[in-house]
Amino acid sequence: MTAIKTIGILTGGGDCPGLNAAIRGIGKAALTKGGIDIIGIEDGYQGLIENRTKRLGVEDLSGILSRGGTILGTNNRCAPERYYTGKDSEGNGVYENAIDKCMATVESNNIDVLFIIGGDGTFTCTAPLIEQGLPCIGIPKTIDNDIYGTDITIGFTTATRIGTMALDRLHSTGDSHQRVMVCELMGRNAGWLTLASGLASGSDVILIPEIPYEIDNICDFVSQRKGDHSGFSIIACAEGAHAKNGTKVVSERIETSPDPIRLGGIGRQVAYDIEQRTGIESRTTALGHIQRGGEPSSVDRLLATTFATAAFGCALEGDFNKMVVLKDGHIGTQAILEAAHKQRLVPLDSRFISSARAVKTCFGD
Repeated sequence: MTAIKTIGILTGGGDCPGLNAAIRGIGKAALTKGGIDIIGIEDGYQGLIENRTKRLGVEDLSGILSRGGTILGTNNRCAPERYYTGKDSEGNGVYENAIDKCMATVESNNIDVLFIIGGDGTFTCTAPLIEQGLPCIGIPKTIDNDIYGTDITIGFTTATRIGTMALDRLHSTGDSHQRVMVCELMGRNAGWLTLASGLASGSDVILIPEIPYEIDNICDFVSQRKGDHSGFSIIACAEGAHAKNGTKVVSERIETSPDPIRLGGIGRQVAYDIEQRTGIESRTTALGHIQRGGEPSSVDRLLATTFATAAFGCALEGDFNKMVVLKDGHIGTQAILEAAHKQRLVPLDSRFISSARAVKTCFGD
């Protein structure tokens, strides 16, 4: 067993339900072990660079299991190797390598091991810290469920519940007006969230990045439904969906972020194209950050606590620079850097896809 006196906890990237459950799991495991100080790093890597920390005790960990978000704060615009410091006289962004500042924070707080709760971008930023000799342990979280090496991530089941609920609610208004209702969901370049929400809600059309669509196929499908007993159609559309030979719709670029592309707007485009081609009234709803908010589901609480305690077990065993994963129903580990610069996309032979096709769901292909 490795002698650990102080641990650090950091939440990086976008927020999601279940982060506080993971923080609580690590912290309570450390308190149960006894003699271990817990340092919370505020606002992700920005706090690590700027040495903004706070000591966590029993009172900080109490009552947070069911809270959404993260009590530590997070940041998806800050990378240790490319820290934005402002603009020069010509208006260009100025960046600096802040690895030394990160390590200074670690040293000043006597952190023996850093627990990083994040996604592929966060784990990518971890590489230089590991190279500097900092023992790290990763816990995968993202509503996108796209982290390489694990079958599921913290936040996914809650976001799926929210997406399903939204699509369910669109059924009644779509039916009342005999309209096409397009609901745009998050997920970046992966279709897991849209596929799961669409299948669970019985959506008529599911559009995901992994299966480029042809708008004529969608129009033929909703026109046929318009003429039969159904009358209306519900379309679950991933923000990364795109037409064959088309490109993904970018809502904005944030140059100060390690991942500058922000997707969004494809739902409105699909609705417009359908209405123009078929004459069927079409409306768009973009869920946006609603999918990230609120209390975590029971599954996310269980997953976060299980991941967290397994991660703490790795620390005690000296099994550093690993990420905890759930693979084929079993908790395991893989190297953190295995998840860096990679995304787990929906395979075309996915059971979800075959199930959806079996009940006559259209994918636009």
